[in-house]
Amino acid sequence: MKPTSASPGARALAASLRELRTTRGKGLRELARMVRILPQLVSAWEKGQRVASPEDVARLLGALQVDDATYDRMMRLARRAKDDNWLDSNPSDLPPVLSGILEYERTASRIFNWEVAIVPGLLQTADYARELLSNSQITLEQADHRLVARLGRQRILHGRDPVRFSAIIDEAVIRREIGGPGSMSDQIDHLLRMADLANVTLRIVPGDVGYHPGLAGSFVLYEFAALSPIVYLEHHHASSFLHDNEGVGRYRALAKLVDQEALSEADTRALLRDAAR
Repeated sequence: MKPTSASPGARALAASLRELRTTRGKGLRELARMVRILPQLVSAWEKGQRVASPEDVARLLGALQVDDATYDRMMRLARRAKDDNWLDSNPSDLPPVLSGILEYERTASRIFNWEVAIVPGLLQTADYARELLSNSQITLEQADHRLVARLGRQRILHGRDPVRFSAIIDEAVIRREIGGPGSMSDQIDHLLRMADLANVTLRIVPGDVGYHPGLAGSFVLYEFAALSPIVYLEHHHASSFLHDNEGVGRYRALAKLVDQEALSEADTRALLRDAAR
């Protein structure tokens, strides 16, 4: 059965429900018996084949005995699950926003990432990522959890069937020293290694290009084999997920504009090697 709703919120809700059940050690049939719902229906909710109503989500959360913060967070997601464009303005915990990203990355056939300020998360070293997270106005415990999640996400670039990942970054990204000279040198070396992967394309827009529309902000475009694409926009304390055709179309056009300004892969490697000295 194909998903009845491919909206970002619906897919994040499915991933979050599945994650909550498994982390609490409950089997699917066990949870279904606890809430007196057919296990096939719970399975369909967790796979995104059907969208659980807020009332049904509340029953599941009660059976799983989640804390108040988790309950409020999940209910916010459940109430907005069918919205075409989903805005998460309080991403203080890993789910739902990170659960959504994990699901998109896991199921995407191709990911395009344009970054104007920092190295894309899928290409960050542990030291670089920790420096960013440790200075992100979150607790050390939250930073540790997000670091583990971020490094775990990078597994999609390796293995037998890795995702095709195309990243274009502004030259300022490699000139901005994050974590000290040693950390930044290691990060640039890591970018060179990742650029050698057959499924990874890395290119840089040089600083002397001047103004272009891409400087307005970073974004990620997720492409799927059988579902509509999703655009992810991350801000200081709000994350936007666009799913409507007009919104996605504008970011497709922007990706092409950025692509036209970027150096070739060979010239990008030369610039990285020069920056690493």
